[in-house]
Amino acid sequence: MIMIIIYDEGKMNMRVLLQTMLLVLLTISIPIEAMAYSYGDPSEEQVAIAYEEMMGYLNNDDYDKAREMFNTVKEEIQLHMGNEVVANVEEAFDAEDKESIINHMQTILVLNISRRLGAIEKKFDDVDKNKVLLAKANATYKVLSPNVQNEKPETNSKIKEEFENALKALGNPGLFGVGEKEADFEGYKESKEVILNELKQYFDLESVEVGHYANDGTSDDGQNSTQSWTDYAQLKNWVPMIVIAVIIIGVVFYVRRRR
Repeated sequence: MIMIIIYDEGKMNMRVLLQTMLLVLLTISIPIEAMAYSYGDPSEEQVAIAYEEMMGYLNNDDYDKAREMFNTVKEEIQLHMGNEVVANVEEAFDAEDKESIINHMQTILVLNISRRLGAIEKKFDDVDKNKVLLAKANATYKVLSPNVQNEKPETNSKIKEEFENALKALGNPGLFGVGEKEADFEGYKESKEVILNELKQYFDLESVEVGHYANDGTSDDGQNSTQSWTDYAQLKNWVPMIVIAVIIIGVVFYVRRRR
C-alpha cells in the first residue's frame, strides 16, 4: 500500500513518502506506549496464588490441603515477615480455625503489598524493575479485591484507581524517545500512601509497616524481572523497530529498482 501511495504517475513524491513514514511511526508507537502501561501477567505473585488455592481448600474444610499450600510459600513469608507471622498461621491451622487463618493470610497479603510499594520508593529510578514490583503488588491486591468490593465498593474503586495512578507515576523511558513519560516521585508516594491507608483501615490493622523482613523487597524477582514491559532483552520488544527497518529497506529497495 505504501508503494502505491508514494508514487504519483511513476514519479516518487517525497512529501507523501515522509508523511507516510511518519504515520507508520506514530501507528507503531501507540502499542509501544500502551504496552508500557499494562500490568502484564498478574499471576506472578506466588503468595497471592497460594492464598487463592488455600481459600478453595478451606471452603471445603480441607485443612490438610490448605496447609500444604501454605507450606509452599512458608519460607518466603518467614524470610520477609518473620517467624511470628508464620507461627500465627500455623497456630490457626492447628486449631482448625478457618476465620483466623484467613485473617492472618489477609494481613500477610497487605504487608506484601506494603513491601512491594516500599521497595519501589527506595529505588524509584529503576523503572523496569519497579513496574514488575508494582505488578506484583497489584496482583496481590486482586485476590483481596472481591472482599473489599463486597463490603466497600468505593474503597475498592479508590485503591484500583491509585494503582493506576502509581503506574503512571513510574514514568516510561519509551523506545528511542517514543512514548516517553516523565516519572513523578511525589505522585507515586501519594498514591502509595492512599493505597496503604485504605488497606489499613479496611482490614483494621495497627500498622502496615513491614519491619521484619531482611531485604529490600526485590530478592525474589530474579525469575520474573525479565518480564518487564520495556525489557529489550526480549525479542517482542524489538518487533516495532524491526517492522520500521523492514519498511524503510523495502521503500529504498523499491525506489532503486524503479530508477
